[in-house]
Amino acid sequence: MELFDKLADRNIKISKQPGFGAKLRQHWEEVFAGHLTAEEKQNIHLYDINGAGGYLWHVFSYGMRDCLVETEAEMAFDKEEKECCYIFFQHCDGVFKVENAFSLKARDLTAENGKYADIYVVDHEFNWTFVVTHERGWLGPYFSRK
Repeated sequence: MELFDKLADRNIKISKQPGFGAKLRQHWEEVFAGHLTAEEKQNIHLYDINGAGGYLWHVFSYGMRDCLVETEAEMAFDKEEKECCYIFFQHCDGVFKVENAFSLKARDLTAENGKYADIYVVDHEFNWTFVVTHERGWLGPYFSRK
């Protein structure tokens, strides 16, 4: 993946943790969307149904959880003391573990070609999350605390 190489080239200590994406997405949902009922989750299209919708970050875009947005979100993420964190994605099971992540910045979470994916970053205890959406410039990024 481009992002892995981009971070490794910056001497950020990063390792691949294959196959843990589903587990991290489930835990992220429990922590950041666990207060929602099943009906509320359905109404905000939290889940993929027949190939449509289905983004965990809808908890923020639908105003169902407090968060910082856009530049404020990026600034909060950049200032966060990041010792160890995980990077995972909405639609793939790849996970990156980033250690000594102090130098990881919001600007690092873009693809080489400038496109954005649905990227979730959490500290290893899920105390906070930073999310970059594919709707950059319209929705997100978002930063929220537990």
